[in-house]
Amino acid sequence: MPNAAAAGVRESAFWQFSLAFYARAGVADACLKLQDNAGADVNMMFYVLFLATHRRQIDRMDVAHIDASIKGWREIAVVPLRTLRRKLKNGIEPVAVADSESLRSAVKRIELDAERIEQEWLEKNVPAATLGTHAASQVEAAQANLAAYGALLNELPDAPVATLLAAYARHVGA
Repeated sequence: MPNAAAAGVRESAFWQFSLAFYARAGVADACLKLQDNAGADVNMMFYVLFLATHRRQIDRMDVAHIDASIKGWREIAVVPLRTLRRKLKNGIEPVAVADSESLRSAVKRIELDAERIEQEWLEKNVPAATLGTHAASQVEAAQANLAAYGALLNELPDAPVATLLAAYARHVGA
């Protein structure tokens, strides 16, 4: 997920949360580790954290419902674009990296747009008010929500999750 300048100004509260949270120290690296090493969808992680800003605490069943609702878009649009962008970064034979850099930049913009569409769809079609229970605090909800997502994925590595939770606590001022 690139910076806010690349994305432009968006109305979505979830998108704005994601851009601001992603810019926090350590978050991008933690997300990349969770994405590459545990199969996590950064947009899903951010959505469960966004829900926590509303003090919505969800369980594994809620996470499974959310994930299933957007899985098709992620698998058909977002992941193939990410895969292509990453392959173009190192070059695809016989075309040199320098000769395909403008295409990689275009794919990066389209990938970001696909992620924004995913986020806006989630915010509109799986609204926070309809999910889970009211938590005592935003941080408590964030911990529970990431744990529920981790349970869906058969656990997430502790270190990057701890990084996300520490950044989240700073983000919400806890």
